[in-house]
Amino acid sequence: MIIAGGVILFFCSQAELVLVVLLASILIAFILAPVADAFERMKLPRSLASLITMILLLTVVVGLTYVSYNEAAAFAHDLPRYSAKIRAQVDQWQASAEQRDGNTKIPSPGGSILGVNASSWVDLLTRGFGSVYQALIAASFVPFLVYFMLSWHRHVRSATVMLFRMEYRHTAYVTLGLIAKMMRTFLVGNLLVGVFISLGSILIFGIVQLPFFYFVGPISGFLSLVPYLGAVLALLPPLLVGVGQMNSGSILFLIAAVLALHVISLNLIYPMFLGNRLQLNPLTVTISLLFWGWLWGAMGLVLAIPLTAAAKIIFDHIEMLKPYGAWLGE
Repeated sequence: MIIAGGVILFFCSQAELVLVVLLASILIAFILAPVADAFERMKLPRSLASLITMILLLTVVVGLTYVSYNEAAAFAHDLPRYSAKIRAQVDQWQASAEQRDGNTKIPSPGGSILGVNASSWVDLLTRGFGSVYQALIAASFVPFLVYFMLSWHRHVRSATVMLFRMEYRHTAYVTLGLIAKMMRTFLVGNLLVGVFISLGSILIFGIVQLPFFYFVGPISGFLSLVPYLGAVLALLPPLLVGVGQMNSGSILFLIAAVLALHVISLNLIYPMFLGNRLQLNPLTVTISLLFWGWLWGAMGLVLAIPLTAAAKIIFDHIEMLKPYGAWLGE
């Protein structure tokens, strides 16, 4: 088992590009499957229903890109000005601290954030893709993979079940169905909660007149979904933009409002969509985020929870692996 685990880990590390593209396509296919099913119920062939679904997805992506491009460009143009103000504010705090205690040293950003320079963040986000060109080539496969997953999903599921011996086929069929249901619920639930938090963030940031509130709001809203770190990550974009632009009262109101929105959303709205379908304990979630983030970087953090939840479902339906499923569960 140790040797097999090492081989699997080595394979996951070496095949990161292929696996990330494949898993990302699977997640998108799970989200779009209800849309394709709705078109199919209109008496359209499955292939045509899948094609229309993909065209709608690409239209939405292109539309959002077009709408947000100008705002993103303006934000990127003004980012050096915000960085200079942040650096000046930190230098002021450092000078005040040194006056109180001569031994206190607070490192100035000096082109880095929290001790990590910009190139390190880019390396983290593009890990496994080699270059922007390779990332674009890999991303170009996603629409085709999603289309074939939507149009051939029944064949793929039945063919996968047929790979097992007769006595295990029912278990495999049930397990695949539970994984599909869990994935769809998890992804759609997160998407809806993220949209709700983003709209709330845009409203709050607009009230306090935060610059680029319509651009920073969605970023803060979806960062809030990161397990355990969401509240802190959600505060970073508005605070980075607001430093030097807002007074202390507005900043305190901003912090309180973002934290309140985060707590309300994840404790009241999140359970409405997900309930207890994941059934992962907090320790399991933390370890999975640490492991997959270490293995695949930023994409590992996105895929960590659905991968771990799928593994738990598999463990729960294999007799010899049930103790591991119980360990991962609540």
